[in-house]
Amino acid sequence: MSMTLLLTSSILTAPVAAIGIAVARRHPNLREAISIVASLVLCAINIAIYQQWQATGIPPMRFGAFAPGLELVLTVEPLGLVFALLASALWLVTLIYAIGYMRAHEERHQTRFFVFFALAIACVMGVAYSGNLITLFLFYEALSLSTWPLVVHAGTEEAKRGGRIYLGLLLSTSIGLFLPAIILTWWLSGSVTFTPGGLLPPNLHDGWLALLLLLFVLGVGKAAIMPVHRWLPAAMVAPTPVSALLHAVAVVKAGVFTIAKIGLYVFGLEQLSVVGSREMLLYLCGFTVIAASLVAMREDNLKARLAYSTISQLAYITVGILLAVPLAVTGAGMHIAMHAVAKITLFFCAGAILVASHKTRVSQLRGIGRQMPLTMTAFFIASVGIAGLPPTGGTWSKWYLVLGSLEAGAWAVAIALLCSSILTLIYLTMIPVQAFWPGGGVQQRREAPWPCLLAIGVTTAATLALFFFPEGLYSLVTQASGGSYRGQ
Repeated sequence: MSMTLLLTSSILTAPVAAIGIAVARRHPNLREAISIVASLVLCAINIAIYQQWQATGIPPMRFGAFAPGLELVLTVEPLGLVFALLASALWLVTLIYAIGYMRAHEERHQTRFFVFFALAIACVMGVAYSGNLITLFLFYEALSLSTWPLVVHAGTEEAKRGGRIYLGLLLSTSIGLFLPAIILTWWLSGSVTFTPGGLLPPNLHDGWLALLLLLFVLGVGKAAIMPVHRWLPAAMVAPTPVSALLHAVAVVKAGVFTIAKIGLYVFGLEQLSVVGSREMLLYLCGFTVIAASLVAMREDNLKARLAYSTISQLAYITVGILLAVPLAVTGAGMHIAMHAVAKITLFFCAGAILVASHKTRVSQLRGIGRQMPLTMTAFFIASVGIAGLPPTGGTWSKWYLVLGSLEAGAWAVAIALLCSSILTLIYLTMIPVQAFWPGGGVQQRREAPWPCLLAIGVTTAATLALFFFPEGLYSLVTQASGGSYRGQ
């Protein structure tokens, strides 16, 4: 298969599947089989792209130009490969989970759910393989629009209100700040093409650099840096499979991935390290890390607690990019994957608890560990992973983030990261500890349906495996932090 066909197929596989899902709406088994087969095909395509990129590199794939220097471009670089491989693999796992969850919970409009689920994954592939800011922006916006029907899936007034906040904040930040930053970049440099070492002129005045960085970081609302974070807790009204993949992996990771691409390929680490507004943004991210952890600690709603935990962990990744040293960027890139597998496990567990016991609040979970021992054991392992302790993959990403902070001389940032990890360990591990504590009064063992347990088992195993086998991820991320961009 040619590289052009591979890259095109990575974008088109999910939309073609969405058409098949819609046609098979009266046949649930066929509809879900189409979803599973499409996810397997997408995983195979991304693996083939990775193998070809390793062997010979892949040249950019260019489409029609809107104006000189403005065209749609797909390309392959290390960080994009990490994101594409991660999202496609977790789409497969989440589909398995969603089948069990949606049926057990007797959700309505299941065909619509799976259709937009597939369209959202197609947008994620476009973000991952974008070769310039125009392509990235178009797929970034399409991701917001394709996930809105999933957020408002329940159709209740609460869901509609959450959907308004979700779409309103994401569109206003991207159109009001992100798009002007792209236009300004084009005006200042004459290009929007991602370039190793940065595309901005080396003699650009610091005032322009400071303004651009502010516009980009605050304009990428999906990164959920305070004060543009409220869309993420609002989106928790969505069904748990949506929260799991789109708000623990695809949507939020599209945000921090975008910031990583901008830091590496628009500014470049050398130029980024001297931008005047960088220090202010580092303090804002450090504040987000601590403040979101403190809010999470007092949230009794389980999904809300996980949402604020995600806001805190996303700020870790943004901090790693803004520190502008290779060690921190390595930690940030690794944390995209490490956090994804652990956080999706926690959301899977939250959904399993809802299906099996109809409980949604932390205060209701005392003793539930005897009813759901497999689920709550997985919850404990994933909690340790989010906190960044052995034997979980989060250990390595947080290790490099702290080392990078010290290398950059950002002691306050290092202290904030460590304090947040302690808070995270407290507010997450207290849930399974309480669940297994005597005196809860739960007698009968009742786990979620087996597809849910299978998905939980896979992501829990991945959380542990990334501690013992981080080499492949580390290799890709270090190539990105070192400026590798084969095929350019």
